[in-house]
Amino acid sequence: MASDATPVRQRRRPQLSEEVASILRHKIMTAEVLPGARIRIDETAVELGVSVTPVREALLTLRGEGMVLLAPHRGYEVAPLTRTDVDDLFWLQGEAAARIARRTARVVTSAQIDELAWANARFRSAVRSGDHEDLTDAEFEFHRTHNQISGNTKLAWVLLNTTRYTPHALYASDPEWGELTANLHDELIAAYRSGDPDAAAECIRREFTDGAARLIAHLSQTQIWQNAP
Repeated sequence: MASDATPVRQRRRPQLSEEVASILRHKIMTAEVLPGARIRIDETAVELGVSVTPVREALLTLRGEGMVLLAPHRGYEVAPLTRTDVDDLFWLQGEAAARIARRTARVVTSAQIDELAWANARFRSAVRSGDHEDLTDAEFEFHRTHNQISGNTKLAWVLLNTTRYTPHALYASDPEWGELTANLHDELIAAYRSGDPDAAAECIRREFTDGAARLIAHLSQTQIWQNAP
């Protein structure tokens, strides 16, 4: 089992344009900016303290993802985001993660299970400390470790790319989410110890189902769907 001295593997430092895109995704996914709102390159650059180049590159990325539109004579504006969009994103994440969990259950070793337990202990510690940045990093590290065990690098890459739409800071500020997620991680680890792929798949799927419900509840309190049928 990993000791307290085990070094924490850090995520790759993103490019500046990736950081800008991540900030804008969070604003869009949490309805901080609403569909139809204009995103002005110059104003965004000043707000974020960067040059216009990474903002322009970020908006091109987001346009390719369908999160912003380029409107004639208006520039970039936020694309519509429906309840179905949110459900679909989390469904895709949950199904990919469940498939990875089933495969992990067939190959995981006792040492790797102990590594997952240590990663969840770090996550639970971050939940209790209230350190949002450490909590987000610990959650990423748990799932990174989990996904690597299966050896399904392509599917793990797909899952990573879909979770970029997850507003991590929103969840990190919710202590109830943190406690529930830590408990679900414990259940997942227990399923691996008992060699139960069905339980592992269902457990990790519940994590994403809960994430969708919490985000939809948050968005429902904003004006994003105020005029929706």
